[in-house]
Amino acid sequence: MHFTFDGLQVRVVPVTPFRQNCSVLWNPETAETVVVDPGGDADVLAQFLGQNNLTVSAIILTHGHLDHAGGVAPLCRILAERQGKAPVVIGPDKRDEFLLSSIEKQAGHFGLSELENATADEYSEDGQVLDLIGRKLHVLHVPGHTPGHVVFIDHAAKIVFAGDTLFKGAVGRTDFAYADESLLLNSIREKLFSLDDGYIVVPGHGGHTTVGSERSGNPFFNAG
Repeated sequence: MHFTFDGLQVRVVPVTPFRQNCSVLWNPETAETVVVDPGGDADVLAQFLGQNNLTVSAIILTHGHLDHAGGVAPLCRILAERQGKAPVVIGPDKRDEFLLSSIEKQAGHFGLSELENATADEYSEDGQVLDLIGRKLHVLHVPGHTPGHVVFIDHAAKIVFAGDTLFKGAVGRTDFAYADESLLLNSIREKLFSLDDGYIVVPGHGGHTTVGSERSGNPFFNAG
């Protein structure tokens, strides 16, 4: 999946056996790049970055699950050697720190050995604006799937990197001990459905959708 919006280049690369959507965002004028949710397959991501002569200045994470953050550490090592400097890692809300530090334990339950615990250089907060690659990425805290889940929005490009909050016809899982379905649904209504219909939603898994399509047709919000 490849998008071009308002000059922003976006390539979505599915990674790990969970086929998690890792998004690579770059400024075509400078080749400066942000990677969203490198959950694994660091070698595949590094190959794409190298083939396109992209320089990663930041890795940003929507939440702390293994399939979204398990590739952070190995990708940082590759990039530090290639670029001479590792990218800054910007985590989700700090309430997901316990998940980032337990990725290897999470992975063990699935027999995955290549995923590693992740460490954030800094954590993001609701309402924060990240000034990266010449873009402004707005942070919204959208908890419920995990306590510290955030989404990143580029309003100029009208695109939402939603992680595991809102999907095409579905929402994120809430069957974890720390999850809360009511909180997730309310968070989506209040935060994501406040956006215009035309905003593109890039979810953590599966195909992209729009805010308007989910507001009107998502069964979790239109039951009965």
